Amino acid sequence: MKTPQWQALIEGMLEAVLLIDPIQLRIVAANRSAHDLLKVSDTSLVNKPVVELAAAPEDIFFWEDVAAGLSDNIFSETLLQRADGSVIQVERRVTLVRIDLNTTLFVLAIRDHSQQRQVENELEKLIAELRATLESTADGILVTDLDGAIRSYNHLFAELLCLPEELLTQRDDAAIYAWMDRCMVDATHYSERLGTIRRSPLMEATDVLVLRSGKILERVTLPQYARGRPIGRVYSYRDITLRLANEARLQLASKVFESSTDAIFITDAEQKIVTTNPSFERLTSYTEREMLGQTPRDFFSETSNAEQVQLMLERLDIQGYCEAELWNRRKNGHAYLCMISLVRVQDEHGKTIHYIGFFKDRTESHTANKKIEELAFSDVLTGLPNRLLLSERIKQSINYASSNNSRFAVLFLDLDHFKQINDSMGHHFGDRVLIEVTERLKNCIRQVDTAARLGGDEFVLLLHQADASGAEICARRVLEELKAPFTIDGMHFTVTSSIGIALYPEDGESMDELVKNADSAMYHVKERGRSDFRFYQRQMNIGLLSRMKIDHAMRQALEHNQFRLHYQPLVNLDNDRLFGVEALLRWNDKDLGEVSPARFIPIAEETGVIVAIGNWVMHTAIKQAALWHQQNHQLSISVNVSALQFQQSDFVENIALALQEANLPPNRIELELTESILIRDVEETLKRLQALAELGVKMSIDDFGTGYSSLSYLKRFPINKLKIDRSFVMNLPGDESDIAIVTAIISLAHALKLRVIAEGVEKDEQRKFLETLNCDELQGFLYSPALSASEFELTYLPIAAKAARCA
Repeated sequence: MKTPQWQALIEGMLEAVLLIDPIQLRIVAANRSAHDLLKVSDTSLVNKPVVELAAAPEDIFFWEDVAAGLSDNIFSETLLQRADGSVIQVERRVTLVRIDLNTTLFVLAIRDHSQQRQVENELEKLIAELRATLESTADGILVTDLDGAIRSYNHLFAELLCLPEELLTQRDDAAIYAWMDRCMVDATHYSERLGTIRRSPLMEATDVLVLRSGKILERVTLPQYARGRPIGRVYSYRDITLRLANEARLQLASKVFESSTDAIFITDAEQKIVTTNPSFERLTSYTEREMLGQTPRDFFSETSNAEQVQLMLERLDIQGYCEAELWNRRKNGHAYLCMISLVRVQDEHGKTIHYIGFFKDRTESHTANKKIEELAFSDVLTGLPNRLLLSERIKQSINYASSNNSRFAVLFLDLDHFKQINDSMGHHFGDRVLIEVTERLKNCIRQVDTAARLGGDEFVLLLHQADASGAEICARRVLEELKAPFTIDGMHFTVTSSIGIALYPEDGESMDELVKNADSAMYHVKERGRSDFRFYQRQMNIGLLSRMKIDHAMRQALEHNQFRLHYQPLVNLDNDRLFGVEALLRWNDKDLGEVSPARFIPIAEETGVIVAIGNWVMHTAIKQAALWHQQNHQLSISVNVSALQFQQSDFVENIALALQEANLPPNRIELELTESILIRDVEETLKRLQALAELGVKMSIDDFGTGYSSLSYLKRFPINKLKIDRSFVMNLPGDESDIAIVTAIISLAHALKLRVIAEGVEKDEQRKFLETLNCDELQGFLYSPALSASEFELTYLPIAAKAARCA
């Protein structure tokens, strides 16, 4: 095989390179570097079997694998024998190279690895020597980097800290540090001191550590340097427990003993106190003389502590260490809370020679923590658990219920019309009502249950291990309890509540789901008359989403002028003549279709958009009234006013401006006000009504008798008319109760010189009966449904004009 072209190529390589016949495994070419590496003369390697270079028997099998074609590219380490008999360690790569269609060669590249291996061996030897030095020292050694990551420690360190077997066989710095924390008597001080050391890379320190095992260690901390810079820390730990018996050590310990801010006492082997430090006397008021001979059991002799002290001393005998939080009394009898730690000190033979007690006053921190806990987990006004604590307790209930296959209930309570109490009587009065409600709720639940306040007038009851029956019983108890009259500052009134109930796990598997679904059920109670309870059903969330969709659609309708007004005729019963109309809001949405006012008005009031809608209705009705007035039609228009709209500070000014811009006489507009409007902030309401009366606008009370009826506002307020609600009219003349109510309303109105209008009149017998009672005005389907302005003009305006001419 001719290889001159290959010879020139491999001579240019720094590595030793051999070309090998793949069939006979003989060397066909070698460069100068190969001859130098193997210390043979030039060309002496050519035609030599490559296996003769092997210094290890397994190398023969290696070349058999190569010849067998197991790989065309092999990298390995091996030993080669030089001509002088020496053996060198090398790295080699064997690569199969195809020269032409019929010729292939193995290219063997060799790199001397002897020096690198020698360096590695020296390094391993050095590390082994350092490890041996580390293990042979008399101290426990811990080496860390500047960030505290553990780089090394010796077996004596592990023995002093009693590291468990699993921490010796795995790398887990966090677990080792956690174990060390648990070993310390004063873990807090230990952690603070360790933090100070870590923050100061050049700091040198000596500390005494008291372990729960009874050992006392001296820790010396030194920075570790490399090239003049700190790279870590070396902590050396020495067991000085026995040295404390030496006088010199006792003198050193006495300085710590005397200057410590902790109260310390030392006993003999029989636990009789032999000395105390100055902090002991400052804390307890007892002198060292008074304490001599007493035992910890004698000193912590409070009756309530007896069982706890017994358990503490038992742990001390078993473990050599114990700690507890106890209430004790000073010499003057004042109580204080103290954290006490007792440690057993033994000699080299394991015999107990002393007990050391450390304790400190925790009263202030206990009081502060209790106050912080109260503020963090309690409602400031009522003292009930707040949302945070409720969340914790619901999590506990979920854990218990899931593990015991049991259930519990969440009741969401919202007080009915509570905003009216705040608005009319002030927030201070409202707060007193909430406190009274809280006390009543406590009477309705068991000790294992939780009553929480979420804010405002919203409460949540968590009923532990309660099913649907238990939840219903509690809900009825709450409704009954709240029905009892409230009396505050001589004022008697009633507060009712709407309650929604969600059950775990069918109605939710988290606090958020349970409270949200109970809240949704409560809203359904509100929509259906209040003062009741209701269990959650899944379709309720659909209703909630529907309310959100309607709210958004209303705002879009207002922006794009999609609302419209229809007008229902108002008839004078004396002569059956049309004298006015009531403006009624209508809305047809492209997605929702025709939406009933009974459906969207409550949502508008709830979200506040009713103010903007009400303003639109007012201005549109005034414009329409002005148009008819210009056409000489003597019609008045009644407009419903929402409570939120009436409460706007510029309500009167807006109406005056709209009347002025439309050039409409004010007596052509009649405002229909609900009774709830009139009882909110009575004095302010009176001022606003008087301003409207002075403006010339007429006013009537809508749905009279269905709300908080009060004769006082009928006498004081400038009202012109009462409207009898359709609920009292629909069963006339067959229902005796309705007859009595309607008769009373008409008689009352006439006695106060007010007119009366009945709505919802659909039958002629209703009209005739109302006529016998001297009702003044009627409206209802008997005469006409509400019509669009154009329909009304075609149907009624010619009749109204003819009647006016005849009159």
